Amino acid sequence: MKRPRLLEVQALPGYRLRLMFVDSSVYTVSLADAFDKFPGLAPLRDPQVFAQACVIEGEGWTVEWPEQDIQIGADTLWLDARAQNAVDENTRIFMQWRSENALTLPQAAKALGMTVRTMSAYGTGERPVPRYVALACKGWEAEQHTRP
Repeated sequence: MKRPRLLEVQALPGYRLRLMFVDSSVYTVSLADAFDKFPGLAPLRDPQVFAQACVIEGEGWTVEWPEQDIQIGADTLWLDARAQNAVDENTRIFMQWRSENALTLPQAAKALGMTVRTMSAYGTGERPVPRYVALACKGWEAEQHTRP
C-alpha cells in the first residue's frame, strides 16, 4: 500500500476506531490519549459525537466527524494503529516516533541517517526494528526538545 486509504470505519466503545483499509488490513486504534494532546479533538469526548465517525464514500483519505468539522488523516491513523498494535517494543517505539513527530519516510530516513527503503521495511514489518534504531528515535526526540 503506497498511501493508506480507508474503506470503512466503525466507532467502538472506549474511544476506539475499527479501521478497514483498501489493502484489507484491519486495525483497532484508541484515540483516548489524543484528546489531551490535541485540543481540537475535545468535542469527540462526547460518546454520541464520537460514534458519528465516518469515511466519505469514494474517498477514504480521512475519518471525519462532519458536524464537528473534524478530520483525522488515514495515514496518521494507520501509523497510530501500527504503533498501538506493534508486536514488539522496538517497533512500537519506531512507529510512535514517526507518528508523534509527523515524519514522512524521507524525513525519518534523514533523521536517522538511513535509507527510505529501510524506513519503509521497518514501518511495514518487513524487517524487525533493531533496538539501536528505537534508541536513536528516542535520542532524536530528546535532541529536538533541547534545541532553542
